[in-house]
Order: sequence, then structure tokens, then C-alpha cells
Amino acid sequence: MAGEGVQGPRSDKAILPRRAVCLLPLVLIAGCTGRQSALAPAGEDAAQLKLLLLVMLAGAVVLWLALNGLFYYVTRIRPGAFHIRHANRLIIGAGVIFPTVLIGALLAWGLSIMPGQRAPGDGLVIRVKAEEWWWRVEYWPQGSDAPITSANEIRLPTGSRTELRLTANLYIHSLWIPALGGKMDMIPGRETVLTLHPQAAGTYRGQCAEFCGASHALMAFETVVMEPDAFAEWLRAEAAPAAAPGGAGAALFRDEGCGACHTIRGTDFAGTVGPDLTHLASRVSLGAGIMQVSRDDLKRWIAHTGDIKPEVAMPAYDWLSDADLDHLATYLEGLR
Repeated sequence: MAGEGVQGPRSDKAILPRRAVCLLPLVLIAGCTGRQSALAPAGEDAAQLKLLLLVMLAGAVVLWLALNGLFYYVTRIRPGAFHIRHANRLIIGAGVIFPTVLIGALLAWGLSIMPGQRAPGDGLVIRVKAEEWWWRVEYWPQGSDAPITSANEIRLPTGSRTELRLTANLYIHSLWIPALGGKMDMIPGRETVLTLHPQAAGTYRGQCAEFCGASHALMAFETVVMEPDAFAEWLRAEAAPAAAPGGAGAALFRDEGCGACHTIRGTDFAGTVGPDLTHLASRVSLGAGIMQVSRDDLKRWIAHTGDIKPEVAMPAYDWLSDADLDHLATYLEGLR
């Protein structure tokens, strides 16, 4: 019959899945860079964890190749019967001794580098408390008896090890800055300690890595790593009161009760329920890493808080007019 035994042209539908499989590694490789990648380390701790991953992966590949090579040898190259003595040697040597020695060596080496992840800090202590769903941040320079309070942003100096003391309000959270180090759980009623030694200045994204409720995925933060002199200058400025503007925005902030929840140092507003807003306009992001500190985003956040971040404690001020929102945004933009 015509066409019998002759393979016709392959359809596009058959080719597309193969092309997709070939492109998959490119998609995966694209996730290995960027400011939130554990494979693009910017600190000593993240570099150690990357090395740990690569060495463990290499050991796993060696073990996989050795065992599958043995299976291939006995099933394809020499499929016949083995003398009992040779069979026992293969099973005990390749199946028991070799994997045990390899995995034991990897375990011993991995444990030997882990103490560096818990090395003590060089003086600066940062206390971070996970709230719902934002971050309360306090800087305690060496010798200080009062904190410098901020929120939803962590700043670190390069070239020294900083100690982060972590806790949480109601639920378990986990602080993770992939480019700088590993994760650490934040547990209500308990303080855990994470130390980080950044080496490259830049802005890196952090995230809560433990499911904590409705807005877990919206609980991020920016980590700004600065040169030591720039960090010291920033810390001095952060300790100062806000140069808060007056006008209609300040009056609205007072009349709408915002000062009952938020502190602005240098003013009469001293609430402790919500984030400290003293230097809000100098921060990288708004709403715990999900928006920009811009006029439009400030207005959206004030008027539609619950729509943007479900179950957040701050009420939405959706009854305010556009003019009032403009006044409030102008006031908040002046908090530097």
C-alpha cells in the first residue's frame, strides 16, 4: 500500500513539547540571578550556603553515577551470573561501603562549616519583630541604651557581622534574605538569633518564608547594604526626629486618629500599634515591600488598605476625598 512503512513528516504538535523541554533549563537558569537569589550571594553566609549546595550536589551526582553505572554494568555489559564472592563484593563495596563513606564525608564537612553561620556579631544588634503583616525594626548600636526604631526595611553595613535578634507577635514567621544568608524562624515568646556578614553594597529583597496567614505572600522587605561610613551617617540621620511638615496634611493625620497607631518622632504622635513613620519617605518601599513610596501609592494605600493587603489591621480611609488624600500624601512624603 502506498505510504506503508514510510514515516510522514512530524506534526508541529509533536515537536512543540520537545522544544518546551529543551527551553526549560533556560527558564530555571534565569532564576539563579537577581537580588533575591541564594545562588547570587552578596555576603559571607550566603556564599557558604552556596558552596554547601554545590558540594552536596556534586556528591549526589557522583553517587548517582556510581550506582547507576554499576546497574548498567551488571544488566547490560555483563548480564550473566556472578560468582557469589564477586556478587557480595559488589553489593557490600559499591552498595554499602562507598555510599556510607561518601555521605559520611559530606556530612562531616557540612557540619564543619555550619558554626560560621552562628558566629557572634561585631557590635551592632538589630531587633526584628514580625507583626501582621509587617516588620518592626530596632537598631541597637554598641553601648546604646535606647533603640533607633524603623519598620519594613533593614539596613546593614558591609565588612562586619551584624546580629539580628528575632521574635514575633502572634504567629510563627521566618526571616529570609536569600542573597545574604539562610532562614531563621521567628517564634512568639521566644528570641532566635541570626548573624549576617554582608560583603557587597546594594539592595536585596527579603521575605517571610513561613506561611503566616492571609497576607503572607505580601510580607516582604528591602535590605539595604551600605558602606560603613554611609551606614553610620544614615544611622545618625535615622536617630534624629522627623522634619515633619505642617499644614492640612498634619491636621488630617491628627484628626483622623493616625497618631494613635503611628509614631512620628519630633511630633505629638506616639502610637505603637503600627509601623514607626518617622522617616517614611526615606525608605525604599511601602506596605512591607509591595509598593513604592510615591504620592499615588500612598493615596491608594490609605484609601484601600484591606484590598491591597487582606486582613491587615489598618482600616481603609475610603471616605476621604481625593483632596484630603493629596494632603495626607504630601505630609507623609515630607517625613524624611
